[in-house]
Amino acid sequence: QVHLVESGGGLVQAGGSLRLSCAASGRTLSAYAVGWVRQAPGKEREFVAAIDWSSGSTYYASSVQARFTISRDNANNTVSLQMNALKPEDTAIYYCVADSTTAGAMSVMSPDYLDYWGQGTQVTVSA
Repeated sequence: QVHLVESGGGLVQAGGSLRLSCAASGRTLSAYAVGWVRQAPGKEREFVAAIDWSSGSTYYASSVQARFTISRDNANNTVSLQMNALKPEDTAIYYCVADSTTAGAMSVMSPDYLDYWGQGTQVTVSA
């Protein structure tokens, strides 16, 4: 079992930055990918970014490429998502997710099949 707890959401103006964190506990993550999925009001959940825990390889949705950066801290079992140049369309609930797969696979699979989810954190970007 993997337990995920997000923090760091909030309200920011367009063009601003936020940093989300995800603290993971439970089993070792060496064979896992950890990432972020978001869901905006009235829309389906969508992949945002993922990182291979062992290799550090990263994948991003095209909509956030070059604006968001995912990273991991092996010592503290945390994953962070640095979000810069935020846009109103980035407004959503952001969920930390983990699965015994690769970050590349996580980037293309349906979020419905991801094994572990955090409780979510709200990000609101005002125009």
